[in-house]
Amino acid sequence: MEIYETEEAQVEALKRWWKENGQSTIIGLVLGITIILGWNFWQEHKKNQAEQASAIYSELIQALTADKQDSVFKLTEHLKAEYPKTEYAVYGQLLLAKSKIQQGDLVQAKTILTEVGASSSPELSNVAKLRLVRLMLANGEYEQGLALINSIDPATSTSFSGNYDELVGDLYVALDRLDQARSSYQKALESGYRSALLQIKIDDLTAPEKVAVKNVEPGK
Repeated sequence: MEIYETEEAQVEALKRWWKENGQSTIIGLVLGITIILGWNFWQEHKKNQAEQASAIYSELIQALTADKQDSVFKLTEHLKAEYPKTEYAVYGQLLLAKSKIQQGDLVQAKTILTEVGASSSPELSNVAKLRLVRLMLANGEYEQGLALINSIDPATSTSFSGNYDELVGDLYVALDRLDQARSSYQKALESGYRSALLQIKIDDLTAPEKVAVKNVEPGK
C-alpha cells in the first residue's frame, strides 16, 4: 500500500484515481440507482395490476352467480385484454368455460379450455385439461379423453397424476373396459391420491367378484 507523506501527494493521487476511474464510477452508480428504481417500479406495477385484476375477478364471480352472462363475457374479455400476465386472466377464462357449459355451448367451452391448457402455467394448464377431459367424458367422447391424457407430459403433471388416473378409470368404465378401469383406480389409490368417490368406484367394480365367490358351493 502506498503511503503518502504530504497532503499534496494525497490530493494528487486522488486526482489521478478520479481521472482514471471517475467516469466508470459515475456510470456504475447511475446504473445501480436506475436498476433499483426500475425494480421497485416494476414490483409496484405488478402489485397494482394484481389488485385491479382481483377486483374485476370479484365482479366476474358475482356476475356468474347472478347468471348475468353478458357481464361474464365482458369481464373475462377485459381481464384477458388488460391483465394478460396475471393469473386472474386465466381464472376468468376458466369461469367463462364454466358459463359456456351452463349455457350448453360445449364447443366454445372446449375451445376455451384447450387454449388455457396450451398456454398457461403448468398448474393452471393441468386444471384446464382435467376439466376438458371431464367435459369429454360427459359428452361421450371417451376415446378423445384418453388420447388427451396420453398426450400430457408426465413431467409437467406429477402432482395431478392421481386425478388423471381416476379420470382414466372413469373413461374405461364408460367404455365397459372394467379390468383397465379397476387398474387405473387402483393406481390412483396407490399413488396416495384420495377423492370422495375413488374407493366407492373400486368397490363397485370388485363387488360382483365378491358375490360370485360367495355363491360358489364348497368343494366346487
